[in-house]
Amino acid sequence: MIEAVVALALVTIVLAAIGTLVATNSRGAWKLEQHAALVNAARVVVSTLPRAGAPMLDDLRGRVAGHRWQMRMTPFLDDVPVVPESRFVPQRVELRVQAPGGAMVSFETIRLQSRGGS
Repeated sequence: MIEAVVALALVTIVLAAIGTLVATNSRGAWKLEQHAALVNAARVVVSTLPRAGAPMLDDLRGRVAGHRWQMRMTPFLDDVPVVPESRFVPQRVELRVQAPGGAMVSFETIRLQSRGGS
C-alpha cells in the first residue's frame, strides 16, 4: 500500500512538471507569434514608403492588419552642419507599431531625403 502511494506521488510530481513545461512553451510560442506579427506589420509599412530619397511628411500614422503605426522624421543631429553641395539631407526615422493587445515594437534608422524635392 505504501509503495502504491509513493508511486502515485511520483507520477503526480512528474505530471505537474510536464504541465508546467507545456504551459511555459505555450506562452513563449504565443509571444513569439505576437512579435513576428509586429515585425511583419512594420515591414508592410516600410515597403509602402517612397524610394530613392523622395520627400515624405514628418509625421505619418495609420493602421495595417489591425496594428496601429506611427512614423516620425526628424533632422539627424541638429548641431551638425549639412554639406552644402550634397543633394541629400540625413533624416532620423522612428517607426512604432502597436498590436491590438498593446504590445509595441520600435525601430529607428537614418534615411537620406532629397533636398528641396529634387
